[in-house]
This record gives sequence, C-alpha cells and structure tokens, in this order.
Amino acid sequence: MSISENLTQIKAQLPENATLVAVSKTKPVSAILEAYNAGQHIFGENYVQELVEKQKLLPKDIRWHFIGHLQSRKVKLIAPFVSLIHGVDSLKLLEEINKQAQKNNRVIDCLLQVYIAKEESKFGLNEEELNTIFNFIQDQKNEINNIRIIGLMGMATFTENENQIQKEFEYLKLVFDKFSKYTADNWQLTVLSMGMSADYKLAIASGSNMVRIGSSIFGERKKIND
Repeated sequence: MSISENLTQIKAQLPENATLVAVSKTKPVSAILEAYNAGQHIFGENYVQELVEKQKLLPKDIRWHFIGHLQSRKVKLIAPFVSLIHGVDSLKLLEEINKQAQKNNRVIDCLLQVYIAKEESKFGLNEEELNTIFNFIQDQKNEINNIRIIGLMGMATFTENENQIQKEFEYLKLVFDKFSKYTADNWQLTVLSMGMSADYKLAIASGSNMVRIGSSIFGERKKIND
C-alpha cells in the first residue's frame, strides 16, 4: 500500500482523542511530503542534524516532534522551531531546553520520559525523579517559564510477550494518573505518549492518547548514526 493508504488505515483504528506522530527518521523528504499531502502534519525525528535539514526543506506548518534521546549540547539546534520534545529524561536537560527556549523567545512543550521497560538500553525517570522535577518547577516558577510539561511518555520492552508490554503500559498509565493531579503554571499533564508500530493497539487500549508510528506508515528503515 502507499503511504497515504497506510495513513488512512492507521487513523481509522485510532480514537478521536489520539494524536498520530508519523516517525519519519531516515525517510526522504519526498516520503514526508507524500504523508503531508495526505493530511499528516505531525512528524517525529530521532536525529538532530537530520531534523534540522528536513525542517529547512519542508512546509513551515509541519509540527516537528523530537522523539530520540536528546543531548543537552544539541538542544540549541532545534529550539527555534521544535513543537514537542518527547524524551526529557533529566533535570539538566529540562533546564537546557528552558534556557534555549528563552533565547528564542519561545515556550517549548515537553514530555517527561518514564522508564518502564526491562531493558538497560532504554532511558527514563522513576517516580521519585518525577517528584523532584515537579518540586523544582514549583520552586523555580519564575526561572523555569519557557518550558511546559504537558505529559509523560514511555517505551515498552522490545518483546513479543504482549502481557509484559501491557503491564508496562498499564503501569505508565497509573503514573500518569497520579502525576496529572499535580498542577503548576507549566505542569499540566494531558498527553500520555506510548505505543509504536508493533504495539500501538495495546497502548491505546491502556490509555495512550499519542502514538509514534513509523514503519507501518513509511515501511522499514535503515539505521543511521547521529
């Protein structure tokens, strides 16, 4: 099937409140344009340099999400235009995003990444660290006002064991429900981002309202280094 047909099929399976992020890493501008022309305007990229190059070439109303592991030193490259940063996994990174957003006279939306997988290769925060970040934001509300924490995200273990994946998603939903009761000027949790091509149906059933889907839209991809 074509990219546009894949998009139509996937969107038909998502509830109205779910946001689809089309993961376009390593895919050419032509493929992104095909998806864009089919009505998809939110795209996710994992590699900073690739995102910067694509942003220059593609329509300006695209909402770019950075969904990879972000190094603090590279925040300045995407701060002028990024719509949402998914994988904020440390207070240090959050402070750098705030600093670079301030330089660009912007408020950047962020998701805090929660560690839910049984894999050492995954990144993320635990509940104690989420508490620490919330308290910091409350205490520093006059200093940290160029970021907005709008939700949580997590990546399940890469396994065919659906029971394990479901348990991890259900745990993240419990964490989300707990921390969405916390409120501050720039802490209003409404987004729960979990689920990719292989497990998005399980994620939706567990309460996700944002899914990141790449290969089911664009086909398999090659690996590149950033």
